[in-house]
Amino acid sequence: MWALATAQIDGKAVPCLQVDGKLYPFPALSPSLPAHTIDLFADWPAAVATLQSAAAAVAGGKGPAAIDAPLLAPLLYPGKVLCAGANYYDHMAEMGFPGVKKETQRLFFFMKPPRNAVVGPGATALKPRGTQKYDWEIELAAVIGKTARYVTPAQALDHIAGYTIAIDLSARDFNMAPEQFYKLDWVAGKANDTGCPLGPWIVPASTFADPQNIPLKLSVNGEVKQNSNTSQMIFSIAEQIARASEIMTLDPGDVILTGTPAGVGVPKGTFLNVGDRIDAEIAGIGTLSVTVAREA
Repeated sequence: MWALATAQIDGKAVPCLQVDGKLYPFPALSPSLPAHTIDLFADWPAAVATLQSAAAAVAGGKGPAAIDAPLLAPLLYPGKVLCAGANYYDHMAEMGFPGVKKETQRLFFFMKPPRNAVVGPGATALKPRGTQKYDWEIELAAVIGKTARYVTPAQALDHIAGYTIAIDLSARDFNMAPEQFYKLDWVAGKANDTGCPLGPWIVPASTFADPQNIPLKLSVNGEVKQNSNTSQMIFSIAEQIARASEIMTLDPGDVILTGTPAGVGVPKGTFLNVGDRIDAEIAGIGTLSVTVAREA
């Protein structure tokens, strides 16, 4: 079992192989590995072969020594970050729409700015100035490993390189625009700086036998808020990839956030404060932990 991570080493972001929780920097593993994680996805099959070989070597005690360094987001600058909205049956129910049927729903996406929104573990989630309703959402995130345009659902999963954990942070009060005919402002509520923690690493898609049956759980200060399963998705990951590829070309290194289950803060009027710790856990990946900090 191996995964892709990015660590901060001597002030630089360095791609690493993660094996059994230990980090092995790319430069020490192989001269053929790139200096930036996103470049792996340009030829993902070749990258997998190299990484599997390296993982086998370090597991057998033949590779370089592991290092201890703080983790960054495993993919610092995705090309695009697409997010599926309202895509879990249990989440729709808690938002006041119980018993929805798939045939009455429309899959829709919004976007987060990849350079400014994506952060890694730690005290990285900066609460935007002025928001009083900063909310959490755990999501399984798919990383594209092969260009996708007009793919079918049957073809879609072949275009995924791996999966990681995402936390979609939302300024719910900024999201509301009741005085306007469109009622919602998705950019103001969803595109804030540091609003897309990713991590702790990317696991290869081959380790997910069934991505539509994966437990996921989010806690705030140790209190479980979300505890569900990807089987609750209205539109499957394959359907999301297929639909997104009809709207735009999906490039290697793009990230798709696939929706969140029930347990978000807004139905109960409970929101995040500076100093709160969020632990987002997805089976087969691990736990992504961030702390809400005050924006300077």
